[in-house]
Amino acid sequence: MSERRTELQVEVGEVRLDKFLADQIPELSRSVAQQLIDQGQVDVNGKPAKASRKLRPGDQVVVLLPIEQPPELVPEAIPLTIVYEDRFLLAIDKPAGLVVHPAPGHPAGTLVNALVAHLPELATSGDQRPGIVHRLDRDTSGLILVAKNEKIRRALQQQFQDRQVHKAYLALLEGLLQPSTGRIEAPLGRDPHHRQRMAVVPGGREAVTEYHVLEQFTHPVGPVAGDYTLTEAEPLTGRTHQIRVHFASIGHPIVGDLVYGHRKRRLPVLRQFLHAHRLEFRHPATLEHLELKAPLPEDLAELLELLRGA
Repeated sequence: MSERRTELQVEVGEVRLDKFLADQIPELSRSVAQQLIDQGQVDVNGKPAKASRKLRPGDQVVVLLPIEQPPELVPEAIPLTIVYEDRFLLAIDKPAGLVVHPAPGHPAGTLVNALVAHLPELATSGDQRPGIVHRLDRDTSGLILVAKNEKIRRALQQQFQDRQVHKAYLALLEGLLQPSTGRIEAPLGRDPHHRQRMAVVPGGREAVTEYHVLEQFTHPVGPVAGDYTLTEAEPLTGRTHQIRVHFASIGHPIVGDLVYGHRKRRLPVLRQFLHAHRLEFRHPATLEHLELKAPLPEDLAELLELLRGA
């Protein structure tokens, strides 16, 4: 098994070594960090250290992380809702709860496993993300593009980089958002206090989201008491968790988002109300302008009707 060397510098003192590693390296839990320390895979200032070692500003930490060989992609007969398909590409309406590609903690049962069952030729590429052009969070539903060959994938990815693909999401927000149209420009990066999360941080990567309000709801009492805003949001950049972090940063987190919003659910929905409902792009082979749409899934549509009828 090969290893990846990671060097870290301590900026804040009086923190345990194992906690520091878990905070700084998103894929590490504290228990795994302790195992690496016990195995001699971690040095502090050039010497082995204990998990309980209290770090000081300026300390240099070096970690040797094992690199596991990726598992073979196994085709799985997971149902797919195909919105569009031709011999070059297809568009999937991904359900909430489905992870896009295999990763630590999700070695199987992903969209990619379903794709290699639907398109066996994808499995021969040797790539762990065959055909994947972009991604959606596990609990975000909606449209995702898949290329059937590498040339088409590169062409589509270039369109994303050049901001020629228009992605629109439906998001239900906490509170009454004003103004009715707007633009959020706030740089994003890893949250320095919670490395598994993203945050608005000085010096982060450029991130821009435009939005316009579709409906607003005010319910003083009852099971859906509160103020809510249904918006259509278009991310002009494609940063991790961008829409979720941007709306939370202006005081209007997405309903049901337990990471960036309220820690307890205030409405009867089991995930964040975020759905990629529209994609517009130029077909890389035919040059045709395509506009694809995916309706709100049942769980989100029912919540919306509840708000409208309450």
